[in-house]
Amino acid sequence: MNAVEFKGVSKSYAIYDSPGDRLKELIAFNRLSFHRNFWALRDLTLEIRKGETFCIIGENGSGKSTFLQLVAGILHPTEGSVAVNGRVSALLELGSGFNPEFSGRDNVYLNGAILGLSTREIDKKYKAIEEFAEIGDFINRPVKTYSSGMVVRLAFAVAIHVDPEILLVDEALAVGDIYFRQRCMRKVHELRAQGVTILFVSHAVSDVKAVGDRTLWLEEGRIKELGDTDLVVAKYLAAMVQKDSAYLTHRRQPAPRRSARFVAPEVVEHIPNIDHRYGDGRAEVIGIAVLDPNGQPLHILEPLSRIVVRISVRAKQDIALPIVGFMLRNHLGIDFSGTNTAREGYDLPPMNAGDVYTVDFHLDLPELYPAFFSFSPAIADGTLHSYEMCDWIDNAITLQMGHSEGQIYGYMRLPCRVEVNSRLGVKERETAIG
Repeated sequence: MNAVEFKGVSKSYAIYDSPGDRLKELIAFNRLSFHRNFWALRDLTLEIRKGETFCIIGENGSGKSTFLQLVAGILHPTEGSVAVNGRVSALLELGSGFNPEFSGRDNVYLNGAILGLSTREIDKKYKAIEEFAEIGDFINRPVKTYSSGMVVRLAFAVAIHVDPEILLVDEALAVGDIYFRQRCMRKVHELRAQGVTILFVSHAVSDVKAVGDRTLWLEEGRIKELGDTDLVVAKYLAAMVQKDSAYLTHRRQPAPRRSARFVAPEVVEHIPNIDHRYGDGRAEVIGIAVLDPNGQPLHILEPLSRIVVRISVRAKQDIALPIVGFMLRNHLGIDFSGTNTAREGYDLPPMNAGDVYTVDFHLDLPELYPAFFSFSPAIADGTLHSYEMCDWIDNAITLQMGHSEGQIYGYMRLPCRVEVNSRLGVKERETAIG
């Protein structure tokens, strides 16, 4: 049995041009219509398996929150049916379900009762809820005196401690501080391991990639993509880049014509892997390699070493302002670092159709934690502020980071010098006096 099933689900809202139109419709006992319908969702048919972490992404207004509200039972579909099997706990709009006049403690008991828990059951869970929320004496004060961060702390603490079988998490976590968001994400991972079905909405694609088993991309209320999280997120990000590029389109001067095409003296023509590729195709990445300073291919990355990321590109049409670069991603799919020729202050010459350039990025690696890192190369046409993506290849080459001599705490070790019982600025003052 699935946790959630949508069958031909559509949801519309009545849009009135003025409050008076709504009144006219009521007076006419709905025999006359003074509104137009806005369809937030159209014809959704899908299944969410028990124990699955199902993520929903999309632009603002694409129907993500409406989707969760249908699962929560807050809304009912205009067409089709929604079947939910299991106790639902929802963290939706900020403070939804809280009475602002009640204290935090009273709201804990109120929400627990709404979800079907007895007072005795809530008594057993109350201490854990209070400890997780970490709002101190505010737990006994009216919710209307809370900051937005305190509201989400209490709301999340309640949502995860009422033994949910299905947990709904909307973008509410975005208002939390970094410390609390990290605790929340750890708790989400714990609930996943316990077999709780999670529906997760977020604009933070790194969080989506970290927790999602499958992902739904909604566009104007319809299913744009549904499937493996890495693939869906890659397509979504590509679409957002293209949309941003179209918005920032600027005038370009055509590249000056040359009698013969230019080909770099050294060209790499191998792409080890292509997870996803997108762009307008006016230029293409034809190869990428990670080398040592002597030009030998690397099979493992060593902390504190120097490497060369070599990218070769070919123009299929004239490219007035070529930019070549790459993104470095960690094993969670998070964009860890990246750069490009424009960012480094190197203006590449215009490319005519058929030209081949090879760009070498010389990098000094810091001490990074031992994990797999991938390089995603790209070529674009434009400037840092306005460009059109010609070709982008997700995770074209992946290498393991070797172990550092010392312990790495977190993601990387920053260069550090330790002094004990010293006086800051003394040497500088002595030098100035002397």
